[in-house]
Amino acid sequence: MRIVVVSGTGTEIGKTVVTAAVAAAACAAGRSVAVLKPAQTGVGPGERGDADEVVRLAGPGVTGRELARFPEPLAPETAARRAGMAPVGPDAVAEAAEKLAAAHDLVLVEGAGGLLVRYDARGGTLADAARLLGAPVLVVAAAGLGTLNLAALTGEALRARGLTPLGLVVGSWPKAPGLAERCNLADLPTSAGAPLLGAVPEGAGALSPGSFRAAAPGWLAPELGGTWDARAFTRAAGA
Repeated sequence: MRIVVVSGTGTEIGKTVVTAAVAAAACAAGRSVAVLKPAQTGVGPGERGDADEVVRLAGPGVTGRELARFPEPLAPETAARRAGMAPVGPDAVAEAAEKLAAAHDLVLVEGAGGLLVRYDARGGTLADAARLLGAPVLVVAAAGLGTLNLAALTGEALRARGLTPLGLVVGSWPKAPGLAERCNLADLPTSAGAPLLGAVPEGAGALSPGSFRAAAPGWLAPELGGTWDARAFTRAAGA
């Protein structure tokens, strides 16, 4: 895989930490990696954005790039409009990703929120960028109640647009999972129509960069460069 689009079933579910884990695993395998954040919202000048956080966790050898930064924590199109700034459309995202791919083995394009969040006034979305790139989409999902419906909707949206769902990663697996979380491990692949490819532990982003890089391959399946086994993990969780 040359370019992978990372989307989520919602906000604040661990997309950036999952992106960093995939980047760290790829770097450990000797691949050169770039992460592209098309539109960073809710972050001011000089503050650390999501691409910066991926570089901090995954390693300084990762190339981080933003296309635009908008100060208010809103959907990209709304944030750009309210700031009186030019939005970032799917064409610009695809062009930037292709340029990075010419110089790197793997490019991770991390979206904002979910797959169909608007990026421009024409209704362009991350799904449109993935279509232009012909790139598979890695979906980051929550662990608890409500995640099955959101995963099913995301999977349906991907298939309706002819996009390839690479798989699902649970963005924040709790230290003490309840019944819903344990059952969701078994049910998520069926709901989304895509395999479960990892589970990143809750609080992983607070680890030191060295500890994060050492642990990351153990959170991800071989398809993402790791050693994580979905069947063994699900069985151990009592699902």
